[in-house]
Amino acid sequence: MPSLSITTIDCRQGDATQLFRELRDKLSPRGDVVSEAGRQRTIELFGEALSPREVVCRICADVRERGMDAVLHYTSKLDRRDLTPATVRVTQAELDAASEKVSPEFLNTIGQIRQNVAEFQRAILPKDARVVRRIGAEIVELRQRYLPMKRVGICVPGGAAAYPSTVLMTAVPALTAGVKEIAIVVPPTDFGGYNVDMLATCNELGIKEVYRVGGAQAVAALAYGVEGIPRVDKIVGPGNLFVALAKQHVFGDVDIDSIAGPSEVIVLADNTARADFVAADLISQAEHSPGSGVLITWHEPLIAAVQQSLEKQLAQLQRGDLARQSLEDYGALILARDEAEAAALTDMLAPEHLHISMDFPERMLSQIQNAGAIFLGHFTPVALGDYIAGPSHVLPTGGTARFANGLASTDFLKRSSIIQYNASALRADADHVRLMAEKEGLTAHSASVDIRLK
Repeated sequence: MPSLSITTIDCRQGDATQLFRELRDKLSPRGDVVSEAGRQRTIELFGEALSPREVVCRICADVRERGMDAVLHYTSKLDRRDLTPATVRVTQAELDAASEKVSPEFLNTIGQIRQNVAEFQRAILPKDARVVRRIGAEIVELRQRYLPMKRVGICVPGGAAAYPSTVLMTAVPALTAGVKEIAIVVPPTDFGGYNVDMLATCNELGIKEVYRVGGAQAVAALAYGVEGIPRVDKIVGPGNLFVALAKQHVFGDVDIDSIAGPSEVIVLADNTARADFVAADLISQAEHSPGSGVLITWHEPLIAAVQQSLEKQLAQLQRGDLARQSLEDYGALILARDEAEAAALTDMLAPEHLHISMDFPERMLSQIQNAGAIFLGHFTPVALGDYIAGPSHVLPTGGTARFANGLASTDFLKRSSIIQYNASALRADADHVRLMAEKEGLTAHSASVDIRLK
């Protein structure tokens, strides 16, 4: 097997900025590139070559117009499954059967993960706020009220692998927030809507609505509502490029969590880091295929040691070939001049996952602004966040950690401000309202106060 051809940069000899910009462009869901196989599938379906974004627009418009008929049409053409309105939804009998088929150890793990996630998500829930303001002798009450969304849709991948962890990391925060109706869509594949681990996880969480629909047609069904699938208020969860672009397309009709791209990690490491630990971290995200793994260190011997360990570990892993290709396409080993430059490069890439592999990681943490989830120390691999720690593993990718946040229970809350004045308090603030209304030329605003004070 040829040696790993991963990009290596010495910042003492050159600039990593351009590499990071190119890497960021590769990882962002711009939707303007399609593989040859995908292009041929598009031509078969639509009779012409279309970009992924154009495909998504066509599918969403068709689902909005024709409803379930369009959903079933695209499920047949794209997923090669001929379903009916009756067989799209997973029955309760199927959910119960899945729980009976999985091992007690798996059910125990689901229970422990649910407990951990719920504990963390409860701790971050906000409480209703109340402000009492005195205006002269009068009292004005201002409140902030939080209520859970009524209905949420969750996209769960199911193409290359089964992801019961995604069910837990999306549904448990929603349940913790108090959402009563949760609809899960998952591709009609052996890894998706027919996977007993995935279905058992849904059943153990008490989720009754599971639909065997994937891709852009699933997102459109949730956003617009079709026969048998009522529309939702918010759509969350990861997916492929078409799912990401579809979520972007329907935003405004519904809320969404983010437009997710390939998984990514930056490992910041000093001379205390072990090369085999670092290599394992890089591979763990690369094996998502596509997935990005970047090492940034100011300890020069670590570069060669990590590359050697990557070669050894890739040869031993089941998905080693896929991870190897991802590292060659989206990976890098970067030697920074010092800690400050390493922190600056990290903030530029704004990674989904950041692992600070140092004996004293808090020192570096204080220099970092942009990251979706941060893992401190040599014994906190990203896999803990993916599966059991408590914060959701649905995180901002593609550089969006500059402004976006990971999914949390707070994202399933609707907040409303509540304001209450009496006549005397209104009179006390009336002149301020009149002046601002005059400045903005909105005389009806002023009149709505005056009519109450005559």
